[in-house]
Amino acid sequence: MTSDGGGPISSETRINDRIRVPEVRLVGPSGEQVGIVRIEDALRLAQEADLDLVEVAPQARPPVCRLMDYGKFKYESAQKARESRRNQQLTVIKEQKLRPKIDTHDYETKKRNVVRFLEHGNKVKVTIMFRGREQSRPELGFRLLQRLADDVAELGFVEASPKQDGRNMIMVLAPHKTQKSRQRATTPSAGPDTAQS
Repeated sequence: MTSDGGGPISSETRINDRIRVPEVRLVGPSGEQVGIVRIEDALRLAQEADLDLVEVAPQARPPVCRLMDYGKFKYESAQKARESRRNQQLTVIKEQKLRPKIDTHDYETKKRNVVRFLEHGNKVKVTIMFRGREQSRPELGFRLLQRLADDVAELGFVEASPKQDGRNMIMVLAPHKTQKSRQRATTPSAGPDTAQS
């Protein structure tokens, strides 16, 4: 019985002396197939070319190894991972709360907020808060949410239709897919061209 107890399997890529197999299928630095060679010969070729022997397919029989600059390879893969994270869109959900018996002026203010959120490409969770006897009139909240959805239809669509959730009624609006590209297209042209007389 071994004293190491078998520990966790390392997911780290094996390079150079860490590759412990009798022979490997070797791929050259430019991607050319060298063939199946003994591990000693593969390590010698790597040293002569001033490169690392990197195990790229450990599951294969024999494992596939490639001659490459491992430091450069790690750096480039980290750059690619960072770039893909940067390209992922972060979804932001803004919230706007209303009351069923909202005043016209207040409604317009809340609607402007929803419009601004949608123009910036954010989703909006609209919540109608019912108090006391208002809970017995959910149709008031439903009508208000429908009115808001119709008012902002050119900027966004109803992603989650109105649902009663305890004392609240909730609806989610999402911007149209073309909204972000439309916003980017209009941003640079916003310059002062009223200087002509």
